[in-house]
Amino acid sequence: MAVALVFLISGCTSLQSPAARIGGERMADARPVRDGGTLTVALNADPDKLDPTLSQTLVGRTVFAAMCEKLYDIDQQGTVVPQLAAALPKTSADGRTVTVRIRKGLRFSDGTGLDAASVVTSLERHRDLPGSARATELAPLRDILAAGPYTVQLRLKQPYTPLTGVLADRAGMVMSPAALKKYGKDFTDHPSCVGPFRFVERVGGDRIVLRKDPDYYDAAHVHLQQVIYKPIPDSNVRLANLRSGDVQIGDQMAPVDVQSALAESRLQLFNSPSLGYQGIGLNVGNVKGLGQKPGKLSTPIARDVRVREAFELSIDRDLLNKVVFQGMYEPACGPVSPESPVAPGVKPSACPKRDIARAKKLLKEAGVRTPVRIGLKVQTSPESSRIGQVVQAMAKEAGFDVVLQPMEYATLLEETDAGHYDAFTSGWSGRLDPDGNISNFLQTAGAMNAYGYGDPETDRLIERGRTEADPAARTRIYHELAKRIADAHTLIYLYRQKNYVVAGKKVSGIQVYGDGLVRVKSAGYTR
Repeated sequence: MAVALVFLISGCTSLQSPAARIGGERMADARPVRDGGTLTVALNADPDKLDPTLSQTLVGRTVFAAMCEKLYDIDQQGTVVPQLAAALPKTSADGRTVTVRIRKGLRFSDGTGLDAASVVTSLERHRDLPGSARATELAPLRDILAAGPYTVQLRLKQPYTPLTGVLADRAGMVMSPAALKKYGKDFTDHPSCVGPFRFVERVGGDRIVLRKDPDYYDAAHVHLQQVIYKPIPDSNVRLANLRSGDVQIGDQMAPVDVQSALAESRLQLFNSPSLGYQGIGLNVGNVKGLGQKPGKLSTPIARDVRVREAFELSIDRDLLNKVVFQGMYEPACGPVSPESPVAPGVKPSACPKRDIARAKKLLKEAGVRTPVRIGLKVQTSPESSRIGQVVQAMAKEAGFDVVLQPMEYATLLEETDAGHYDAFTSGWSGRLDPDGNISNFLQTAGAMNAYGYGDPETDRLIERGRTEADPAARTRIYHELAKRIADAHTLIYLYRQKNYVVAGKKVSGIQVYGDGLVRVKSAGYTR
C-alpha cells in the first residue's frame, strides 16, 4: 500500500541534498509502507496533563494528534478542514448562531459512540471547568446545544470570527463522556477520544504508549501497531538515539543538531515555518495564580514599564539567533508570525535594535538601584541554558543582574502559573488565527495569562478583533494591538523557531505542518 509523505504549509521541505536542505521547496515521498511495527518519537520535554481541557504544551498536542481528533484540523496549506465534523460550520446572518454537523459512526477508544451530546459535554467542560486552559477561547459561547443526534448548535454572545480555528485545536477535541464520568479529575491518566491510536500507559518522565485503535473509523489507513513517545530534553541525545535506531523520529531538533543530521545518509529532515513565538515573559501582576485578575508586585520590572523596556533594549535579537541557533531561526518582536494568513505580523527587519545607552538612561529615569536583579527561570536543556547565558551577558551591560534558575519543564510551568517568578523563557507554538496567539495570554484574567497583565485598551482591541469579519479591518486591529502589546514590554518576543523534525530514512508518511505537530496517522516503515 502506497502512502504519500506530505510536507507542509508554504515553506515546508524534505531536505534531501545540501543545496536544497533548508529552503522553501515542497517535496513528496510516495514510498510503499508495510503494516505493523512500533514507532518511537523523541520529544523535547515530558508532556503535561493528557487532558485536552487542561493541557498547555506543544509536546502534549503532538501526543494528542495521534489519539484525540478534533472537530476540525488544518491541511498542508494551512486551511481548516473537517475532521470529526461532517462539514465546515454554518453561521447565521447575524454571526451569533453556528451549526456544526457531526460525522456518523464514530467510536471513542473505550468503545462508546460519539454523537452531538458527546460534543456538547466536551465543549461545556472546556468552557466551564475551573482551571481550563480553553476557557478564554470558548468564553464567547453562551449556549451549547444538541439540535439533533448529530447536530450541534452554538449560540454566541457576539460574533466570533476565530471560532472555526479554535475548534481546530484542543478546544475542538471531543472526549468520551463515559470516561469523563468514570474517571473525573483522573481522566488525564485514562484519556479516551477518537483517534488512530488509543492510550495504553504513561510512565512519568520515561514514556507514553499508544496502540492502534481497531474501532477507529479510518483504521485501514493506519499502518503502525504502536507509537511510543519518549521525553529526551537534550537535542544532542535525541540525535544520538536516532543514529542508534533507538528512536525513529526526533521532534523539535536544535539547529546545531540539524546541521549534523544533514550529513547523515540514514536520516531525513523536515522543516516548516512556525506560526508561534519564543521569548521572555515578565511577571507584572501574577500574585494569585494563572488566569486571575492582576495584583500589585513590588519588583522593579513590575512597578515601572521603563525597567521592562530597558531590559528588552539590552537584548540583541540578531546576535541571539546567530550565537544560539546558528542563524537558523528568525528574530521576532510580536505575537503574530509573518507567515500568518490572517493579519501577518511584523517582519524581523522591523524589530527594535539593541540600545544600551537608552537602556541605561531608562533605568536612571526610573530611579532604580543597579544592577537590577531578575531571576530568569529556564528549562534544563542545553539550548535553554545557552539562551539564558546569552541574555544574562547582554543584560549585564545595561545594568541588570540576571540570575538563571534552571528547572524541569513541568516544574517551570507550575512555578510560573502560580506567579512564583520574575521572568521565564516563554513560548507558544502558534495558531492560524492571530487571536489564538494573543487572547489566552494577554487578555485580563485570560486562561493562560501567567504574566498578570491587564489593560482595558488591550481587552477592547482583542474583542474588536474577535468580532470583526472583514480581513482588512482585522489586519488593522491586530497591527494596533501588536503595538499596544509591544509598548507594555510584558512579553518580550525574541525569535520564531523553524519546526525541525529528523526521522530515519525507513520511516515514511510523517506530516509536519506549520502548527509544529508531528502527525503519525499515516506513518509506517518502508518495505
